[in-house]
Amino acid sequence: MGRLTELSRSVEGRVVLVTGAGGGQGRSTAHLFADEGAHVAVTDLGQSEVDAVVAEITDAGGSAAGWTMDVANADRVQQVTKEVAERFGGIDYLINNAGISRFAPIDAENYEDEWAISLEVLLTAHTRTIRAALPYLRQSDAARIVNIASTEGWGATKFGSPYTAAKHGVVGLTKSLAVELGREAITVNCICPGPIDTNMVADIPAEDKIIFAKRRTALGRYAQPEEVAHGTLNFCLPASQYMTGAILPVDGGLLIKNA
Repeated sequence: MGRLTELSRSVEGRVVLVTGAGGGQGRSTAHLFADEGAHVAVTDLGQSEVDAVVAEITDAGGSAAGWTMDVANADRVQQVTKEVAERFGGIDYLINNAGISRFAPIDAENYEDEWAISLEVLLTAHTRTIRAALPYLRQSDAARIVNIASTEGWGATKFGSPYTAAKHGVVGLTKSLAVELGREAITVNCICPGPIDTNMVADIPAEDKIIFAKRRTALGRYAQPEEVAHGTLNFCLPASQYMTGAILPVDGGLLIKNA
């Protein structure tokens, strides 16, 4: 049948820059956008991890190129962003996915170090990548910024103040930039994942993860990274042009479960 609607749900031919794409959530995000026909800029700290993800995409017939990039290095962020735009002819989507998980009690001797690195990587880096990508996003007819926060951006966990404060900051940054950039038709949204089965939780015993998931989530399990990636993709669809400043929990019902 002929189409009855006008707005597209395709990202084919679009250019997406994903930070922290060498593994876990970022890797699944890169895979998903490639599956949907986007050109994927894979960035992460390690060359071997970046090369592996690029190979996975290109071997499957997708379009990808990779760069090593430390989001805490302002000069490198500027350089890589420029090279991505030159390689693919622009940038349509920026996915701020790179992250670390640092917890420390407030009276720990190393608290200030944990606080500083958490804010640097989890919050300040988002502003750095956005500022670098903004000239190219302004040239796109479907510019999207998606920041990856956490359910820690809604609540809190004991000893997690560096991480929690940074993630609350990402939520606030998302809302503020949605207002600031809205008249330029650049949407800014945020994903707040709950427990995800990635290397970040690899050291947690499987039995403990099962107990936590059954106690805390409505679905009773950890998410697979791809499930979260689909939330990110949805924010980037041309049809999602009226969604901005949204904070989307992808958490298996963690935030709504009281008991």
